[in-house]
Amino acid sequence: MIVASAIAPVTGAPLSFANLLEPQRLALHLTHSPPDGFEPLIGPAGMLGFTTAFDLMTTADEAVKRWANRLLPSARLRRVLKLRAMFFGSTVTEYLPLPTSVEAHALPRSLLEHWNASTPLLIAKDVPHQSPLLSAADNQRSADFLKASEDAGFVILSGQALAYVPIDFRDEAEFLDRLSASRRKDLRRKLKARAALRIDRIPTGSSAFDDERFVLALYALYEQVFSQSEIHFDHLTVDFFRTVLRDRTLDGHLFVYYTSERLIGFNLCFVRHGKLIDKTIGLRYPEAKTYNLYFVSWMHNLAFAREHGLTHYVAGWTDPQIKAYLGARFTFTRHAVYFRNPLLRAAVRRFGSWFESDRDWYQSRS
Repeated sequence: MIVASAIAPVTGAPLSFANLLEPQRLALHLTHSPPDGFEPLIGPAGMLGFTTAFDLMTTADEAVKRWANRLLPSARLRRVLKLRAMFFGSTVTEYLPLPTSVEAHALPRSLLEHWNASTPLLIAKDVPHQSPLLSAADNQRSADFLKASEDAGFVILSGQALAYVPIDFRDEAEFLDRLSASRRKDLRRKLKARAALRIDRIPTGSSAFDDERFVLALYALYEQVFSQSEIHFDHLTVDFFRTVLRDRTLDGHLFVYYTSERLIGFNLCFVRHGKLIDKTIGLRYPEAKTYNLYFVSWMHNLAFAREHGLTHYVAGWTDPQIKAYLGARFTFTRHAVYFRNPLLRAAVRRFGSWFESDRDWYQSRS
């Protein structure tokens, strides 16, 4: 295993990946400053990955979670559901970065050889599946990877719902007109809060981020959102935040929200290949709810994308229900999963649908 200290410096890194919506350096920064509890690695052909403790209930549907809680009522007992896992992929990229230096169909068996049952579980995460956000070549490469993974004995599970909005409307009024009358009324009411807000845009690499107190204030808002999240998987470090905010090469844009000169929120986005990629949000409670900051930031991002001639706003994985309410479309990924224990491999093949909660939610809307 190659850990972070052995990785080539970010500057001049020779790695090249398909499937990236984000700047490549963003993923490499995470490799150098990994989330808490993550051990970064580089696998075959430069595949980015990490090992960490993984809760098997992370993507389970609500019925399965309730059943597990009844069967294992205490936190101590529920520890049996946490396994050490080796992942290939990144938690700051929407899709699995596939190295361009090797044919995709050759990778799955190489990953198994690299893994060599060193953890109970191996996962190649967030493989695109017919994504409207990628080129035909990238989609074909991912299809080849998934087919080869299945042939190698991986179980293929449906991943999360990635929200996006095509920027094919002239203005905010036209976008809102596409929503139902009740949603239009609700959003227009919520957006009245904009009158009390000041919104600044600060590009990554700005001298504003030389102020350590400002960086720490932003990170504290990220921590508030993380602490309220239902899923606690990748806790980003302040060192990662600091590095990203000070990198002028990323074409990142920090939208900062104030009321009465009080910092109450931010949204960090990146521009690449004509798309606005939403990465991280920070909110101060209860002010963020008082001023409907989530809804205001959504419309602000759409306006920024439209005004800069971008083709899509990519809004990320979490909270698909509220993003659907706000007019998002969705595309799904696949995860390639391999348990060391053959009985668990058979079980996940049989009951894998229990762990595809986003897919189940999406299908229930039809």
